[in-house]
Amino acid sequence: MTSTVTQLRQRAQEEASRFPALLARAEQLAGTVLLGEHGRRRAGLGDDFWQYRPMRPGDSYRKIDWRRSARGDDQFVREREWQIAQSVQLWVDPGASMRFSSNKDLPTKADRARVIALAAAVLLIRGGERVGLTGWKLPPRRGDVQILRLAEMFSEDGEEDYAEPEARGMLPHAKAVFVSDFLGDLDPVEAALTKAADRGVRGVVLQVLDPSEESFPFQGRTIFESIGGTMAHETLKAGELRQRYLDRLAERKARLQSLCNLTGWQYSAHRTDQSAQSALLWLYRAMDGGHG
Repeated sequence: MTSTVTQLRQRAQEEASRFPALLARAEQLAGTVLLGEHGRRRAGLGDDFWQYRPMRPGDSYRKIDWRRSARGDDQFVREREWQIAQSVQLWVDPGASMRFSSNKDLPTKADRARVIALAAAVLLIRGGERVGLTGWKLPPRRGDVQILRLAEMFSEDGEEDYAEPEARGMLPHAKAVFVSDFLGDLDPVEAALTKAADRGVRGVVLQVLDPSEESFPFQGRTIFESIGGTMAHETLKAGELRQRYLDRLAERKARLQSLCNLTGWQYSAHRTDQSAQSALLWLYRAMDGGHG
């Protein structure tokens, strides 16, 4: 009983230590990128007060803030901040397949995906945007506390081999970021992008792969097994599968690119032996490029 409690406590401590470390690395990565045009505040429909401005020709009298106007001879309009266009929702694949690394000197796909997504969130939030998760767990908000929440949520692993994109709770006309290896069934991905597009949501798809998944360096007798252990395949001639595998991977990438073209999203692939900064720069610029 004591050993069980000790093991549970150790696991809990390991889990609790993961997200501060993730946050520190994301902060460091974000520091390598200069803020772009994000955070440009715009007037529009929303709940948060933005500013008072003098009344202009064409303004409705219903917009006048009489309390502020009573302080002097001029009439002022109370403007609110446009919330929807400043909301960014993230989905980072928690599936077991993301915990793969072919080399101890390389990060897992999950580690790289989480660092890039969290670094992007740091940049966006500090640029004035609201950032949260797709679904209902963590709605878009601002502030350093939200960055901590995101780091904690990203540190959670899923149980299934391949996770499906979470497309619920997508805010109309928001931005979105999907980060995954996209090696599972692509039908749920197509459904998620289509649903997002129907709500006017535009975003980016970043496919994160291990270099071995792009080169297929295997020869001779090889056992391929999923990280979760639910699937396995043994072959005596792995080299003969290489071209078929590469063709299938190319088809998968082409389908992702096509889906993004059809739905107004942007697609890019990133390998874990490449610079995380390069992927973050692409993602940040891609988000900035369609920002309004």
